Formats: sequence, C-alpha cells, structure tokens
Amino acid sequence: MNVPLDLFPDTTRVTLANTLAIGGCDLVDLATRFGTPLYVYDAATVVARAGAYREALKAAYPARSTVCYAGKAYLAPWLLRLIAPEGLGLDVVSGGELHVAIAAKFPRERIYFHGNNKGEDELNAAVELGIGRIVVDNLDEIALLGRIAARGARQQVLLRLGPGVDVHTHSHLATGMPDTKFGLDIQSGAAEAGVRAILAQPALELRGFHAHIGSQITELRPYREAIDRVFAFAAAMREKTGFTMTEMSPGGGFAVRYSPDDPKLDPLVMVRDVAASIVAAAKKHALELPEITIEPGRSIVAPAGVAVYRVGSVKKGSRTYVAVDGGMADNIRPTAYGATYTAALASRVDDGGLTDVAIAGKYCETGDILIQKVSLPLPRIGDVIAVPVAGAYQLAMSSNYNMAPRPAVVVVADADATLVRAREKYDDLIDRA
Repeated sequence: MNVPLDLFPDTTRVTLANTLAIGGCDLVDLATRFGTPLYVYDAATVVARAGAYREALKAAYPARSTVCYAGKAYLAPWLLRLIAPEGLGLDVVSGGELHVAIAAKFPRERIYFHGNNKGEDELNAAVELGIGRIVVDNLDEIALLGRIAARGARQQVLLRLGPGVDVHTHSHLATGMPDTKFGLDIQSGAAEAGVRAILAQPALELRGFHAHIGSQITELRPYREAIDRVFAFAAAMREKTGFTMTEMSPGGGFAVRYSPDDPKLDPLVMVRDVAASIVAAAKKHALELPEITIEPGRSIVAPAGVAVYRVGSVKKGSRTYVAVDGGMADNIRPTAYGATYTAALASRVDDGGLTDVAIAGKYCETGDILIQKVSLPLPRIGDVIAVPVAGAYQLAMSSNYNMAPRPAVVVVADADATLVRAREKYDDLIDRA
C-alpha cells in the first residue's frame, strides 16, 4: 500500500478484493451507496483517542483534570454522544456550537464557552443555560457579562491571557503572540487590568487563567514557556490582589500527521510533558496545583475521518492531474494554509506501479488542488480515492462555493454504516441563496 495504515483510522484494512475498508465497511461500497464526495468517520477511533487523552492526563497530573474536546474542529450530535460517556468536557466558540451541544444533551456543567467577540445573545444563553465556564477575552466582555450574570446565578469564568510565546506553526494558527486578537497581553499590563475588572464584578467568579497558544504545534518548548509565564502572572496577581488561581488551561493545539513526510508525533507525550510543566511551575512559583483542562480537537477527530472522492478525469501534461468530485468547498485547508495531505486509491489499493499525480478539485479556482503530489497506481475514471486525516477543520470550514451541495457524512462501526448527515440537494441551495 502506498500510504502507511497508521494515517488512516484504527480499523482500516485492505480487503481480499484489494479495496480499502474502515470499521468493517468497504469504502467503494460506501461511495456507491451514499455517493461522493463522502466523509466517513470511524467511531472506534474517536472513542480510542478520547479515552487515551483522558487516561494519559489522569496518570500524569496528580490534581483534578479534564480533557475538553475543542468543538471547532468538527461538531455534530453523534460525536458529542460518543465523547460524553468518556468523561470529556466541551469547548465551544459560538452560540451555534452551544446550541448543538444542548440539543445533543451534552452535560452543561462540562461546557466551556470561548471566543474573542461573544455577542450579548450568546452570553445571555450561556448564563441562562448554566454552562460550566465562560472564558472571557476582553474588558468589554467582562463588563457585559457582569451585567448579564447579575440577573441570575454567579458565573464562573477564566480569563484568557496572551503569554507572548512564539510558536512555530502557520501564522494563521498562532494565537499566543503579543500581537493577536485573542486574550489580554500579560506584558503590557492588560491582563492585570482584566483580573481587577473581574474581581470588581460581584456576579463573576474568577477561577483562573487560559492560555491557548496555537494549533498544529509539534514542539514542547512553547507550552513550557507559556505555562511558566501564566504561573508567574498568577503569583504576581496573588501578591497584588489576593486572588489565588484554582484552575488553569494551557489550551490544546497538539499536532497530527497528515502525510508520510510529516514527523511521527505522539500527542500523549505532549500531554505528559504539559502536566509535568504545570507541576514544576506551581512548585517554582509557590502555588497550589490548580485544576487543569486541556483542549485537544484536531488530534481526536482528524485521524478518525476519511474523505472519499470519485475520479472524473485524468489529464496528462507537464504533470498528471487527477480531477475528483470534491475540492476546496469541502476542504479549504490546502488553499488557505498550504496544508498537505496524502491519498490512497481505495478501489485498487495495491495495483502495480506507482505514478506521481496531483489531485485536483472541481471548483473554478486555479488554487483548488487538494494534493500537489502523491504516488498512486495510475487512477482511472470512476476510481475511488480516499484522503486520510480528514476529520478536522474540513467539514467545519466547508462551504457551498460554486453552489456545490455539501457532502454526506457516514459513521462506521462494527461493519455498519450510519448516515448522520444527508448530502445536500440543489433545492437546499436555493433556500440559502
């Protein structure tokens, strides 16, 4: 097989018919049954990743801890019903995500509401629903939330900090730098002003601090630096204001492999190091161990999802373009971030010699190239192509560009495929036009 199986969901197998199967379901059969483009999620992989995070954090950190799934990576009721029994919390960033969580009956006390510009309607809903924490971002939000919470029960909050840490990732994914739209900067004094503003609000209970520094992070150094700066700030606030931090979150951002060329990563190693760094920082700054939350999203769902396309044409020239029936409308990441992927020929996995091809989308943009170069058995019209590590930030960022209907979503488990989202119809597009 031209792609390592470890890039695909845990249950992936090559069948006797030389096709690719996930969760006991043949991808070629699924493509025929549900049409393409099609997104296939493996339930077993989601549960395994969630459980592994929970157990790794529990083993590594001696105080109370919670794994919060970052819903912006991909959110759907079926997914929340899978992870809720695993004891995970949920990080939401909009009223829409909160609405989905409530509809799925996700435990409200385990919901954390993030975002740099929450609307009054969103904050009203969060307070009325009694969610666990609101992560406040700025002084205006503190004042608004204080007024809203004064009408009901006292609201627990975390303050998002800007620790000023450089992260080696795409510039669009870095959130902990001094120049960022997220949080209040420690160095400038804005964060201290935020602490004092919250403490002055009788209806708000400050629990501690949040410092998510970015996404697709492959190194430990930024986490260690950010954690130390947060604890130094917490110690200073205890000295200046009497406030003692009882909860802290370093966020998430743990990277995943998208192609065989990416370095092998173990996010659980990063979890253990983050936990050790928090213990060390608490000791260094003479603070009690706080309750902590980590927020993986991509690394839970990305490996569980596969995008399935059908080949429509093969064009040979300066290079060979294989055009499929999806592209930037269902996966904008290669265009937006230069993200790299790989692929397998799901209908003929091991079928002779390999040829370098580019996988092109069908949309009216020169930049609509899903994969610039991948070695496959030369595809033919009608072949089925599978792109692994497709479970995060693809459907979540999908669109109806060129008036394309959004694809169907199927969840597989124990040789059974469940349609959890039907393919949009053209009439659906008229309602949105």
